[in-house]
Amino acid sequence: MSSVIEDLKKWGPDGTGAPLNLSEAEQYTRQLATTHYENFPVVTKVVPRDLRQHFANVYGFCRWADDLGDETGSPEESLRLLSWWKSELHRCYEGQVSHPIYVALKPTIEKFSIPIDPFEDLISAFEQDQSVQNYDTFSQLTDYCRRSANPVGRIVLHLIGSPHPENLRCSDSICTGLQLANFWQDVSRDHDIGRVYLPREDRERFGYSDEDLEDKRFTPEFRQLLEFEVDRTRELFREGEPLVRSLSGRWRIVVDLFSRGGQMVLDEITRLDYNVWRQRPVITKSHAAKALLKSIVSSVIGRR
Repeated sequence: MSSVIEDLKKWGPDGTGAPLNLSEAEQYTRQLATTHYENFPVVTKVVPRDLRQHFANVYGFCRWADDLGDETGSPEESLRLLSWWKSELHRCYEGQVSHPIYVALKPTIEKFSIPIDPFEDLISAFEQDQSVQNYDTFSQLTDYCRRSANPVGRIVLHLIGSPHPENLRCSDSICTGLQLANFWQDVSRDHDIGRVYLPREDRERFGYSDEDLEDKRFTPEFRQLLEFEVDRTRELFREGEPLVRSLSGRWRIVVDLFSRGGQMVLDEITRLDYNVWRQRPVITKSHAAKALLKSIVSSVIGRR
């Protein structure tokens, strides 16, 4: 059981734990950030020292929301706790904080003028996970990505001082691309837990039946379907490229590396001839090292 769910006994809606002061709350978010392994770039060498605490504070919010959505044991209980988490978020923006995460997060929100929207959107996506396991249209799927993936990029842009409208738009493209690449990578894994992210309208367009899906059949129709999804996901990464060029220093490398990583997943899917039923596409350490080298070279060329 995750530490977050255990900590509900202290700091949940019925918790009896004593409130923490700012220093203690910040120590708590640092602990969360350094004892979980996620893609969120928290407290690593790439994050400047003066931003590490702020990244940890944001991570703490995401960690709690994620675990409240996934680790409670029932959709009904998750919805109850996510509703409470949202009310705590609103109290934070009204200047009233008691939960350790919000005690730590409030100064970050104020220092970087982070609007409430991306935090609300993340909670909304976790709420949707409790009742929606498949999608009829691609627009429904990208709306989910808008709330499950894009907010993280938007928050990070505030933290690094670059929340310009064009940067936000490009960040949304990259984040949605990363989320979709993960969906296409994990078609088989998601199927095993009852989740289908391949939109029904696209399955019908290419003639991939529900029976084929249920039996995890790799057919010419499935190949065409996944090739279609991969190609339009590549387009999202292309739309996000101006963000990389607009940044400088380490952040250019970080964003470029994340974008390249998503595109490498798509490349691996293509290399497997789109048969993700037979084998899950993975990125090797060698591939990751090459991507990092390319990102560094690209950054140097960009500065010149």
